[in-house]
Amino acid sequence: MTNQPNRAKLTKGYVDRIKPGPKDEFHWDTEVKGFGVRITPTGKLTFIVQGRVEAVSAPAARITIGAYGVFTVDQARDVAREHLRSMRLGVDPRQVKKAEEVARVSLQQVCDAYVSRPGKLKASSREAIERHVRTTFDAWKDKPVASITEEMCKKRYREMLTKGLRGDRKQGSPGQANQAFSVLGALLAYAGRQYRRADGSPLCTRGPVDALKDDRVRLKPRTSRILDHKVGAVWLALGQWRAEAYNRDTMSSIDLVRFLLLTGLRISEASSLTWDQVNLEDGYFHLPNPKNSNPVSMPLATQAIEMLKVRPRVEGNPYVFPSWGKAGHIKDPRDLMKKVSGVAGTPISPHDLRRTFTNIALRSCRIEKFRTDLLTNHLTRDVTAEHYFDTTNLQWLAPEAQKIADWLDQQATIAASENVTRLRAEAA
Repeated sequence: MTNQPNRAKLTKGYVDRIKPGPKDEFHWDTEVKGFGVRITPTGKLTFIVQGRVEAVSAPAARITIGAYGVFTVDQARDVAREHLRSMRLGVDPRQVKKAEEVARVSLQQVCDAYVSRPGKLKASSREAIERHVRTTFDAWKDKPVASITEEMCKKRYREMLTKGLRGDRKQGSPGQANQAFSVLGALLAYAGRQYRRADGSPLCTRGPVDALKDDRVRLKPRTSRILDHKVGAVWLALGQWRAEAYNRDTMSSIDLVRFLLLTGLRISEASSLTWDQVNLEDGYFHLPNPKNSNPVSMPLATQAIEMLKVRPRVEGNPYVFPSWGKAGHIKDPRDLMKKVSGVAGTPISPHDLRRTFTNIALRSCRIEKFRTDLLTNHLTRDVTAEHYFDTTNLQWLAPEAQKIADWLDQQATIAASENVTRLRAEAA
């Protein structure tokens, strides 16, 4: 040791003899001013360097070099010299380190930060974003997000389109490709807002995705639905299948599809409906967190009320349409929709039932569009609806809901009579 406490030429022998005290202590090198070693009360030794950045009116910067053992004394002294040289040139090593860390931020890290924001995303949106990063962009997820280029985006987009054209729906389609790159664009924009380079510029922009503007396939709006002259046959068939249903999941699937036609709900909203959201006495159900984030109470037609009254309730299962599956409720009545498609004469998805409901309301029942929009909880940007009109309690639309349900029954009656007439003709 030297006569001056905690100041000496730092060597291996000197550092090995340092003993911990009751608090952090610093030992400074006499060869390189600002270079030192810190020892904690537990005996941990860490090399540091301290200096002032030239032309910057800020307190002295103290930078951690690394632990003794990871660095030798001589290695740490060389690093300290580099840091001090940078400071004399006006460069803050802390900002350089931060910029280097930012430059290494991966797509997966951006995704994790984006989806973990409290209250910002619905579970379905979060699931879709994570799925695309995990599948569509699997080869990129661990790469620095700033390394994603226009050419990479164009190549991946075209790969998805090619696979889609080959019929590989799981690997690609115009719709999936567009959705995937919308997700990527949102993640890049978020990264640009949250992460900055050393010069203050955004880490990245939507640029690589925006470059797809001329490549993107313009998808026609989907209009598929059960055609008017087939609705009665479908509604009739659903009633007949329900009478013949022999297990819980089959009953749940049929009642769920009937409920979709009676309400025009989205499949995710209807399938996850719980009994505590339903009030059969007053004839309504409540959606606390629908897709458009507009909590709403919706009317039930008498047909829907009667259907729900006879639905079995499963002890320990809160769902109106329960299932033995992992989710606890029917999620995708795929097999039943194949049967519905056969009766309808065209492929029908659960969302097509929502379009069918809308067309019944507008075309067959002559319900004005604003009321139809309310019934489907599909409000467009409207100052009156958003700021002046109560759209949270729609029980006053019960007559409209009843009109649609009655029309379905009328069409089923017509379909049944046509079936009888046809059978008689065939028998003759």
